[in-house]
Amino acid sequence: MNPSVKISKIIIAILVALQSNFSIAQPNEKIEIMLIGFAHLNQMQNGTEIASMFNPKKQKELEKIASKIAKFQPDAIMVELTPEEQHWADSLYKLYQNDQFDLKNFEYGASEIYQIGFRLAKHLNLNHIYGIDFYNSTSQNLLKEGDHFEFFQDQLKKLQTKARPMGKEVMEDRLSLYDFTKKINEPEMLDLSYRAIFNFPAYVQNGDFDKEGNDYRDLNSEEKKYVGAEYISLFFDRNIKIYSNILNTQLKTGSKKIYVMMGQAHIGILKDLLEDNPNYKIVDALTYLD
Repeated sequence: MNPSVKISKIIIAILVALQSNFSIAQPNEKIEIMLIGFAHLNQMQNGTEIASMFNPKKQKELEKIASKIAKFQPDAIMVELTPEEQHWADSLYKLYQNDQFDLKNFEYGASEIYQIGFRLAKHLNLNHIYGIDFYNSTSQNLLKEGDHFEFFQDQLKKLQTKARPMGKEVMEDRLSLYDFTKKINEPEMLDLSYRAIFNFPAYVQNGDFDKEGNDYRDLNSEEKKYVGAEYISLFFDRNIKIYSNILNTQLKTGSKKIYVMMGQAHIGILKDLLEDNPNYKIVDALTYLD
């Protein structure tokens, strides 16, 4: 046989084998992750019975939220507690599973961590709720002054003008918790929060942080020049560490369907980070909160 013909046949055989392999190869399975932002429910009470998260109507609304999320069938629930609090959270959840823990008697029992997270985990027969937060006492009130402060202030007002009336309606029982939670997870509200924290503060220069009620070190001259960017960096630092905790908790647990619940302001940045990770697939929460 002509050597060139023999080589050609070998090349063709290799190509056929490669083509066969490619045709049966499956892409790596992506980890599905659903993120839902909450207003902190324990802060949405004003001492009246109608605003209490423990009144029967609000309990039904919380049950509705949990039952809708349960349809996603997550195998891991991640909440706004730190990994360092895991042992403590496990102890509380074990009592809750065994009906030995009354949330009414717990200082933070109205929080979405327990009202939704514990409720959902028990419903799905999960043994843990995972803390993925990183505590950093960031505050929207930290940035108070500087050149072009009005750009940041106007954006923050746009967010507050939308969010605060809805929160008041919930406390006065004119808007259900379910509809409220759905509304604050719509793209418009997520975008307003994202711009107010991670974009428009960069306009502000030559200012300082408000130290009253905030425990922050003094800024140096360079940081004061870029005070708005410093403000953004504090929020980004916290969220990139939350993102790292999500990734590493998934590796530890081997979970394939993750439900993350955090304060609403965290959701936009976490979605951006997860969308850029080829190992993950974002599941639209609104398809379940229908």
